[in-house]
Amino acid sequence: MSAADREHARSKNGRTTSRLAAVQALYQIEFAGEDPHGVVEQFRRYRLKPGFGGPDWPDAEPQFFVDLVEGTWARKPEIDGLISPALAQGWTLARIDPVLRAILRAGAYELLARGDVPARAAIDAYVDLSLEFDAGREVGFINSVLDRIAKGCRAPEMAERR
Repeated sequence: MSAADREHARSKNGRTTSRLAAVQALYQIEFAGEDPHGVVEQFRRYRLKPGFGGPDWPDAEPQFFVDLVEGTWARKPEIDGLISPALAQGWTLARIDPVLRAILRAGAYELLARGDVPARAAIDAYVDLSLEFDAGREVGFINSVLDRIAKGCRAPEMAERR
């Protein structure tokens, strides 16, 4: 394991695992058209077990996972309304890869509704998480969109650290 891999593994915590599961659940809900509550229950019963995400991943925080999935889906129109204007001109949410859409939605929800998580920490978490989905080229895109959203919904906090 390289030094960079060790550092990445050390930065993982239960919320990181919950975010990974939430992105997968949001993808499943949208792609398969499944009921959000059913998908959450499926994850809680069968998938959020020790080792979810891999052997070096800590256990998920089930309540955080549930809030991310159900909160994101319940506020999807509002969240999509935040994401769309943050995209580059000519881009639409429908044009974005479904996994990236799930990452952006979960990240936007966290920025919008989880004031207990610092905005920059949330952005960094979803940028890092995107690497788990082989979204290497899109890291800058995710960072840029979530940063624009944070500057809108958490302007005072984002202005503090310039």
